[in-house]
Amino acid sequence: MSGIIEQFTLMMTQSTGFSHITGGMMIMWVVCVVLFYLAIVKDFEPLLLLPIAFGALLANIPTEGVLNEPSIEGLVHIPGGLYYYLSQGITLELFPPIIFLGVGALTDFGPLIANPRTLLLGAAAQLGIFVTMFVAVLSGVFTPGEGASIGIIGGADGPTSIFTANKLAPHLLGPIAVAAYTYMSLVPLIQPPIMRFLTTDAERKIRMKTLRYVGKLERIVFSMVVMVAVVLVVPPASALVAMLMLGNLLRESGCVDRLTKSCQNEIINMTTIFLGTSVGLTMGAENFLQPKTLMIIAMGVVAFGFSTAGGVLLAKLMNKLSPHNPINPLIGSAGVSAVPMAARVSQVVGAEYDKHNFLLMHAMGPNVAGVIGTAVCAGYFISRLGGAG
Repeated sequence: MSGIIEQFTLMMTQSTGFSHITGGMMIMWVVCVVLFYLAIVKDFEPLLLLPIAFGALLANIPTEGVLNEPSIEGLVHIPGGLYYYLSQGITLELFPPIIFLGVGALTDFGPLIANPRTLLLGAAAQLGIFVTMFVAVLSGVFTPGEGASIGIIGGADGPTSIFTANKLAPHLLGPIAVAAYTYMSLVPLIQPPIMRFLTTDAERKIRMKTLRYVGKLERIVFSMVVMVAVVLVVPPASALVAMLMLGNLLRESGCVDRLTKSCQNEIINMTTIFLGTSVGLTMGAENFLQPKTLMIIAMGVVAFGFSTAGGVLLAKLMNKLSPHNPINPLIGSAGVSAVPMAARVSQVVGAEYDKHNFLLMHAMGPNVAGVIGTAVCAGYFISRLGGAG
């Protein structure tokens, strides 16, 4: 009888996945639970963190027909698993540009066009990208390509972080994506203390002039000119910027409502699901449970802090140079790419000191400028470090 039980036990362990479970997998289950908690309970970037957590869970349980590559056994061709093919959307760099198509269809460049000075604030808010890159490289732990990929976290742009990491550090894709989206969701917690520390009470109460009206033709011309200019300056950013401006062109043309709504809803939503789960599937225990992962998460905070400070400090400097038309420095923090969350943070903090001061539309200028700025930085890094690793 005992022999039969032993044979049955052996058969069950060999034909099921229990024998393939490792200690690393179980640790990753805890990480997945934390991600599920942040997404579902705390509502931290749930659109991405929830699919990422699900993909990470799949990556850390023994599966069949999910991740396996296609193979040939004798004369029989065995197809790859479901996510072997879906994850090609990241490998072939399809998902991030498609996400940008939806972002473009959702974005209003009017505030930026009405107040072009805010473009400089979006540029200044990329400070965290470069500071973090240099810190990562000088640590001796990361290569220039890895440092650049980590630095992009400071732009608060998840798709661009994924796009850059896939080019320069694909082995770090999982932790970089998790850090980027986690800290994007924490913008309302990270930015306000920095904004208050760097500004005075009087500066927080500055009321800006009402933005002028921007017509359809001006909006369309702007998006096309920016696309051409960025593509000429940093060709590696072409896919991101082109799709961003295509989405915006559909929006501003006013003649393709069906396409615009599809970009704003079905297309971006489906792509978000596939992007998130595909990223999560790169978070196997053997890749994620490394000292570098903790360092990436720590440097993500540094990146966000310096990016926030860069925008605020440049706004203060601009006020010194042009006191007759002051900018409320609080909108400088919106220069990161977290649209429209960072702009809303500027509004909330400003309202704490003057409840009748409406900064939201002013903050949208540097906010959308940050999207362009982060894409430009990513293109620059890829062009310079594409072969550096």
